[in-house]
Amino acid sequence: MLLETVRLAFRAISRNLLRSFLTVLGIVIGVGAVIAMVTIGNGTTAQVTSELSKLGTNMLFVRPGQFGPGRASTEAKSFNIRDVEAIGEQVSGLRAVAPVNRGNAMAIFGGQNWSTSVVGTNNDYLVAQDWALASGRNFLASEESGGQAACILGETLRRELFGSANPEGQKIRVGKISCAVVGVLAAKGQSGMGNDQDDVVLLPLKVYQRRIGGSTDISSIVLSARDGVSTSKVQADTERLLRERRKIAAGRNDDFSVNDMTQMAATMTGTTTLLTGLLGAVAAVSLLVGGIGIMNIMLVSVTERTREIGTRLAIGALEQQVLLQFLVEAVTLSICGGIVGILLGLGLAYAAVSFLGVPFVMSPSIILTAFAFSAVIGVVFGYFPALRAARLNPIEALRHE
Repeated sequence: MLLETVRLAFRAISRNLLRSFLTVLGIVIGVGAVIAMVTIGNGTTAQVTSELSKLGTNMLFVRPGQFGPGRASTEAKSFNIRDVEAIGEQVSGLRAVAPVNRGNAMAIFGGQNWSTSVVGTNNDYLVAQDWALASGRNFLASEESGGQAACILGETLRRELFGSANPEGQKIRVGKISCAVVGVLAAKGQSGMGNDQDDVVLLPLKVYQRRIGGSTDISSIVLSARDGVSTSKVQADTERLLRERRKIAAGRNDDFSVNDMTQMAATMTGTTTLLTGLLGAVAAVSLLVGGIGIMNIMLVSVTERTREIGTRLAIGALEQQVLLQFLVEAVTLSICGGIVGILLGLGLAYAAVSFLGVPFVMSPSIILTAFAFSAVIGVVFGYFPALRAARLNPIEALRHE
């Protein structure tokens, strides 16, 4: 009986293909929009997570000043090497402590030149950033103490200055400094902010301070906690130590900030997930609109087929059979719209993530939910027209013109 009812439903739908297509269009758009939005949102979340992981694991950034609305950072004094040494000695659970000074300079080799980012730091910087060397070595102790100027190149800078040649042992100029290339960093690609992380040259901190910065100030400190050590504990211990060293009285605000990358990553991931949910919810409104369209067209269908319904009831068809026939028609329309919407949504999502350069992260649960929701809409919005058809008076229905 059910198969016969389905066959009759498809026959009724095929009589008015254009009208049927326009009826399910709302479902197609709704399901497609939900799947596309959620898939793009999942890809964006995965991209953010991946980019944050490139910065290193269990990392904390320490900077002078407070950052945010209404917070001034210009009056805060910079750190010095004694602050770095104190953190390394008195804060437990640290894997690496790296002082960092940043600037920009022109790098020159032969007839090639390239404007790049210059970082003055020590070997712990690579440990904290989980940054490996593609070739060469780290700084020697004599180089870190401010002796012979040495440098480590990022992949972009190496390519721009040396092409396919090996730069190790060659001397380049970074601003006014002549330094020997001792290593090349492994490629990291772009950061989450769109900056090229490989467009960089590393110098020993003391060389940077004497030849570029012109002072012993340190603009920031990068910390990395050992595996299994809580970054929240490291953050609290660092804040307590710096308050003591900077003589900040109880009750006064810090004149520095310690940012935990784990918390930042969780916040950013949570934000993108929330936005994905909001976009999906907005797109889901189209499903309700599509359901209303199905109800309207089924009501029209009941009116058009009043004599047919009356004939069926007059020759012995039960009310339940008429109810089931129209209900199956509504559900069939919804399911067909759901299938087309899934294909459309996945296609749009794939095109969008390819254009945006983010991963294609398909969510089977969202696809199943959208499909089930489209079927439920067919039942809910098709029930009233089907009930109206089943309750028609056969005599009145046969009189209908």
